[in-house]
Amino acid sequence: MSEKNNGGRMTIAGILVSAAVIAFIAGEEAFVGEAYLDPVGVPTIGYGTTSGVQIGDTITREEAEKRLIRDAGAAGAAIVRCVTVPLAQREYDAYVSFIYNVGEGAFCRSTLVKKLNAGDYEGACNELPRWVYAGGKKLRGLEIRREKERRMCLGEEP
Repeated sequence: MSEKNNGGRMTIAGILVSAAVIAFIAGEEAFVGEAYLDPVGVPTIGYGTTSGVQIGDTITREEAEKRLIRDAGAAGAAIVRCVTVPLAQREYDAYVSFIYNVGEGAFCRSTLVKKLNAGDYEGACNELPRWVYAGGKKLRGLEIRREKERRMCLGEEP
């Protein structure tokens, strides 16, 4: 099936993390130079990085950008591990942002991935707004972000 007849979808091995999704994540996460506890108590720094972060840590904007790119790449690798169907760049980008925020394990075990791997692309995109809770509390910021990711995934105007 050609890309044109496939909604612009291609094998995920041929898709890279885009500059657009890096910018999107940076805008959603916002830069914080000193480690803080996120809504569920995880030490976080920079643009939402949690790996190896301890309270008291500081980071420059440049180092935070490097970590953002590294962590977005890891999110892309999770897609390769868990998704078995071709994706369009817009879908891939939406899922990179989502994984960056919720983690690989939650993504790979999700109903979203089950729907996606069954070929229900629209249904998978429409699962994103269900992920708006942190520590059992519905967060307005997550509602807004998930709606943006859903629209990105579906190819709708933001």
